[in-house]
Amino acid sequence: MGLFSKPIKTLDDLFVHTLQDIYYAENRITKALPKMIDKATDPQLRQGFELHLQETRNQIVRLEKVFQMHGQPVKGVTCAAMDGILEEAEEIMGDVADKEVLDAAMLAAAQAVEHYEITRYGTLVAFARQLGRADCAAVLEENLEEEKATDKKLTALAESKVNRMAA
Repeated sequence: MGLFSKPIKTLDDLFVHTLQDIYYAENRITKALPKMIDKATDPQLRQGFELHLQETRNQIVRLEKVFQMHGQPVKGVTCAAMDGILEEAEEIMGDVADKEVLDAAMLAAAQAVEHYEITRYGTLVAFARQLGRADCAAVLEENLEEEKATDKKLTALAESKVNRMAA
């Protein structure tokens, strides 16, 4: 069984496991973002982190809705990938003294988080459709679109300002 809470034998099992994975990840993100908000010196970056924290809370509510729609208990399973991304971000944040470089480092870490979330939500949408759960797919797609939009905003902020200030 390994890290899984139960054996994964079907696509439905994999769908539920992946849902539990992203649920854990989103909850972990809500604990990490306040630290990033506090350390961000660029006002636009801070505002972006604050907005993403609120979006993440809303995404958790949507995930809970999908669990209920799919007749599953709301629970997470440890997401080693997200733990690793956030642990690395915390380590880098502790190593960087220059404020502008710190902003660039946090922005890069936030994009790593976004890219992970985009892959998970894209996979969940595909699984839900394959399982005939267009209702679940529609809810998950809302989260996916928010993650893509956040990634675009972070890219624009990095390219227009934050990376230049750090250089």
